[in-house]
Amino acid sequence: MGVYLSTPKTEKFSEDGENDRLRFGLSSMQGWRATMEDAHTANPDLDPSTSFFGVFDGHGGKVVAKFCAKYLHQQVLKSDAYAAGDIGTSVKKAFFRMDEMMRGQRGWRELAVLGDKINKFTGMIEGLIWSPRSSDSSEQADDWAFEEGPHSDFSGPTSGSTACVAIIRNNQLVVANAGDSRCVISRKGQAYNLSRDHKPDLEVEKERILKAGGFIHAGRVNGSLNLARAIGDMEFKQNKFLPAEKQIVTANPDINAVELWDDDDFIVLACDGIWDCMSSQQLVDFVHEQLTLSEQGWASKQDTVGIGAS
Repeated sequence: MGVYLSTPKTEKFSEDGENDRLRFGLSSMQGWRATMEDAHTANPDLDPSTSFFGVFDGHGGKVVAKFCAKYLHQQVLKSDAYAAGDIGTSVKKAFFRMDEMMRGQRGWRELAVLGDKINKFTGMIEGLIWSPRSSDSSEQADDWAFEEGPHSDFSGPTSGSTACVAIIRNNQLVVANAGDSRCVISRKGQAYNLSRDHKPDLEVEKERILKAGGFIHAGRVNGSLNLARAIGDMEFKQNKFLPAEKQIVTANPDINAVELWDDDDFIVLACDGIWDCMSSQQLVDFVHEQLTLSEQGWASKQDTVGIGAS
């Protein structure tokens, strides 16, 4: 899905940060796509004891990925479940909330604004991964009140995005995933997947797709989308008789909560551009090699988090 370039854009955008609990690094490359459709959130201080990281791989456009990068962590914070200490429930609700917020006049307006931010600077930031400005990421979400306007009946974007999120609080790690971006942890150099790629040919995905009235052709949902779960993609979520988690394509994330051990090396979040080229173990080996070579000594930090997107 999407338009490809004759030669890939190989310029990379990288940054890093840290607090007293962890260090993180991220890097992105546009590659063969005509525009950069990925986004990320890296918020090491979601609250005084919690860090939030997410990668969002857009398809059919960039705005849904950017919308998630701007608002998903805010909705996690706003949840009553989060205040009660239930991170898993709060992040699951936030995934579904993204679809709700992108409907109607307010949703249409927010998506249009996010799209304009890129168009105004085409050529300058095209090829860079998008993330919210620091002022955006710290802004508390409002009540998302209903707005009247010519797009009040807007059903939401036909484009979509994967979402793979890691939330770290003390020695607890909660991973939420919808789509084929992936979270991997390295334990004593061994790669362990903490998420599952949601492809249409998986039995549990196939069963839901068919029951909801969809079909799978050439490994794609309705012959179009090569993902079974995603935020956005509203054309696959139109059955008014089914709840959100049972639609042809759903934003319903798998939630995986694990305890971090002393021998955990690092965590990697990455879009499928990485996994199309490397296995989880190959990437873990590569990161280990780079950390060993690094003069910054990241390997000495127990709770290092790496975020990659391609």
